[in-house]
Amino acid sequence: MKSTIALFAMATTAYAAGLVTGQPLPELKGEFLTGKPAVLPQAAAGRVSLLLLGFSYDSRFQVEAWSKAFRKEFGTNPKANFYEVPMIGGMARMGKWFIDSGMRKGTPKADHENVITVYGGTDPWKQRVDFTDPKGAYLILLDPSGVVAWTYSGSFTEAAYQTVSGETRKLLEKAK
Repeated sequence: MKSTIALFAMATTAYAAGLVTGQPLPELKGEFLTGKPAVLPQAAAGRVSLLLLGFSYDSRFQVEAWSKAFRKEFGTNPKANFYEVPMIGGMARMGKWFIDSGMRKGTPKADHENVITVYGGTDPWKQRVDFTDPKGAYLILLDPSGVVAWTYSGSFTEAAYQTVSGETRKLLEKAK
C-alpha cells in the first residue's frame, strides 16, 4: 500500500513538473475562439510560437501588452505565431459561454485563432510555469517542433521584450 501511494505521489509530481527548456511542451487542450478544438503544441507545429498564458482576468493586460509587441515585430512573418491562452479554473468554468462570448466581442475576428481558452486543469500548469503572480503573464516560446526554447514570467518591459525578440529571431534563423 505504501509503495502504491509513493508511486502515485511521484507520478503526480512528474505530471506537474516545471517546463524544461529543450523538452517538448506537454499537451495543452483548449478551444479557439472560433469554437474549434485546439491542442498545443500541435496547433503551433511548423512555426516559432509564443504562448502567453494568463491565470486571472487582470492578467489580460500583461498578456495583451506582450502579444501587441510580438505581433508588431513578427505579425507578418509566416514562420512565427502567438497564442493568448486564458487559463480558466475553478467555478469560472460554469460561465464558459458568457466568458467566451465576451472574449469574441473584444477580440478582432482575424485573431480568433490566436486565442485558446483552457477551462480546467490549471493547477498543473501553474506548477509548470512556477506561478506566483496572478496579474502576470507567463510566456513560453516554442521552436517549430513544439520544443520549449525559452520561458519567462512577469510584466511587460522593453528589456524583457528584447530578450524574447532575440530568442525568436534566433529560432527563425535556424528554421530557414
